[in-house]
Amino acid sequence: MGVPDFRKYHGLGNDYIVIDPSVVGFEPTAEAVRAVCDRNYGAGSDGILFGPLGAGSAVDLRIFNPDGSEAEKSGNGIRIFAWYLFERGLLPPAGRRIETIGGPTFARVVDAALRMITVDMGEPSFLAVDRELAVGPRTLRATLVSIGNPHCVVLMPGADAAAARELGPLIEIDPLFPRRINVQFLEPLSRSRIRIEIWERGAGYTLASGSSSCAAAAAARRLGLVDDSVTVEMPGGELVVEFRDGHAWLTGPVEPVFEGRFSAPLRERLGL
Repeated sequence: MGVPDFRKYHGLGNDYIVIDPSVVGFEPTAEAVRAVCDRNYGAGSDGILFGPLGAGSAVDLRIFNPDGSEAEKSGNGIRIFAWYLFERGLLPPAGRRIETIGGPTFARVVDAALRMITVDMGEPSFLAVDRELAVGPRTLRATLVSIGNPHCVVLMPGADAAAARELGPLIEIDPLFPRRINVQFLEPLSRSRIRIEIWERGAGYTLASGSSSCAAAAAARRLGLVDDSVTVEMPGGELVVEFRDGHAWLTGPVEPVFEGRFSAPLRERLGL
């Protein structure tokens, strides 16, 4: 097959395609991103991780949603990208800084055999805490938090996928959020465990999300519902969020899925 054009990984079912600009001359236009992420006609994924970028770039990694929009930050995406760097010998044992447009992060492999990655996602900032949010005829309680990208955490014990699919898209495009927003539906389970359902801006219903886990854990902590170490249950599995010196550290596994080359027709569409 030769050198692959891309590699696909997932973090608890949240899948990303890594495209390395040093390997293939891919230009991440919105149209190209949508074509690659298409689950019927492309490789299929929840997004593209474009990097590592060269010394002339202000960031190491650009992250794209499947609708072609660019994301500021992704916890699972950064963990996946860190594992890709580790596979290439570009992530030292002590870890390394990874710059995104949502701010700097720091990633380290904590268990290579289990492909377990931890990432410093930075310090959460709160725009509103436990405020009322009108969604159609319903009034919800929401906490607005940024982890380098925007999140609306809705306290909703018993929320399921149907609720996320119904309410998530309405909240995402609410006029309160002109740049749209990621949405989590939060159920506290104990002082050390929460459960969330996720609707991601630009991606839709998602089995798991690292930045969503951090946002939901940060909101639950701010509301006094959990302590500093929180296991986050999602349909795709569990991640651990720990708060150290105000920063949210995200830990969880990465799984390779496949690698490949784009077909001739798709290469033509992508201008390769």
